Amino acid sequence: MTDGAAALPAEAAAEPEWQRLHPATLALAIVKLGPRTVNFLPALAAIGIAGKWIYVLPALGAFLLISLVVAWFAWLRFRFLVGSDEIVIESGVFARQHRTIPFDRIQDVSIEQGLIARALGIAKVGFETGAGGDKKDEARLDAIGLDAAQALRTTIRAHRGDTVPAAATPTSGEDADEATASPATEDRLLFAMSPRRLLIAGLFNFSLAALAVVGAGMQLFDNLLPFDFNIFNPVDWFDLAERYGLEQWIVAHRWVAGVGALLSLLFIGFASGVLMMVLANWGFRLTREPRALRRTRGLTTRTDVALPVRRVQAAILVTGWLRKRFDWHELRLQSLARDGEKEKDHQVVPFGHLSEIDPVLGEIAIRRPDAAQPWEHSHRVIAAGGLFGALCAAAGGTIAMLLGQPLGGIGIAAGALIAAVTLFSARFHSWTDLPDMVAIRRGWLKPKTTLLPHASVQSVDLKSDFILRPLGLATLVFGVPGGSALGSHEIPAIPLATAQALRTRILAARSRA
Repeated sequence: MTDGAAALPAEAAAEPEWQRLHPATLALAIVKLGPRTVNFLPALAAIGIAGKWIYVLPALGAFLLISLVVAWFAWLRFRFLVGSDEIVIESGVFARQHRTIPFDRIQDVSIEQGLIARALGIAKVGFETGAGGDKKDEARLDAIGLDAAQALRTTIRAHRGDTVPAAATPTSGEDADEATASPATEDRLLFAMSPRRLLIAGLFNFSLAALAVVGAGMQLFDNLLPFDFNIFNPVDWFDLAERYGLEQWIVAHRWVAGVGALLSLLFIGFASGVLMMVLANWGFRLTREPRALRRTRGLTTRTDVALPVRRVQAAILVTGWLRKRFDWHELRLQSLARDGEKEKDHQVVPFGHLSEIDPVLGEIAIRRPDAAQPWEHSHRVIAAGGLFGALCAAAGGTIAMLLGQPLGGIGIAAGALIAAVTLFSARFHSWTDLPDMVAIRRGWLKPKTTLLPHASVQSVDLKSDFILRPLGLATLVFGVPGGSALGSHEIPAIPLATAQALRTRILAARSRA
């Protein structure tokens, strides 16, 4: 009897401590009702068209109420358990799902906070297991306390043996002075962006897309303005000035209207570039952990993700024709781990000098070719496609002019311009082979350099066609896992013997690895 009574407390103590999501999850569910209500608008419109306007508001109220009830039941039926070496998640209102994830299978624990989540002190926690290629298949906890999220990440890292090294001196150049000094318990800071750096980056991030959005907004809301005014149209600047008694001055200085319109374009383009850069990269920090590079950034949506070093497949340096003259570059890493559903490659240095990028490359055992490294160029035949398009444009313009259409001259001029740009761009396709890596350059308006380790290449395809074959040329296409499917790496139009020798070396290095 005594033994049985003593056993009861032991059994009760062994009961698992299940946890629920933060109650603020329901507040987030209310916020999500806005977009969902838009999907319900066709049904409301159908009710109105049927002449049942009296039922529109009750139907909308019923929809909102049912949505809130479903969200409450989903919250009530969701629970998770953090064990000694695994996390267990149970979910589902009608069909229950029980999922067990061992800590050893978790590649990373990402923490994301939207604007409302930051105000409520909660965060979304995602577990990347590498079990599927789609980020939607990864396990996640939609809303738990920020402290609990950080503690959970620390627990998983400790189980994997990721001890935290002492902090080292930051290597982020001019921003090192402005970055917050890391305590001895934090990871080593590699790169940080100060507000000043964000402003400079935004000025170089001139956005033409914002101009289109503003123009569309003016067309949509022009009836609400007290006057018909388009900041992009010099004629409107002229008309507006006349209304304020400046007719004579404007007649003598018509160029002012054009300058005003141009300044408006520049202001909106630069302002939107700065705004997007600040929203995306505010508080940017890249730190080195024992097994990963951790990136934290964002103003409205704060993200905290890690990129396991051993999963990096390639490094991509991107710049622009103007950025390059000021030594500004962007570093992206192609990895087996995705950076969200939209961005396929990890942006680890949004805007930095090569002297700041080199230490980051050193952490993943990739280096840039030396300045003295010789580069091989692709054959100019790669311009054949562009030249064919230029020929078609010129032919169309010529035919139009023969038919008495003076505007056909535009086609001829466009053809000549396309041909010139194509021939000029063909000069910027080059490559070089290093002992353990191949580097590929392309582009002049937006130059891109891909640093591809031999060990990351899964396959090498040698392609030729009716144009390349008679010239003894071939194109090498590298199969590299991870990253964007549209970002395939290739070396076009090189001598066939050179392509075969390079393919043999790369595949041999892959076999040794």
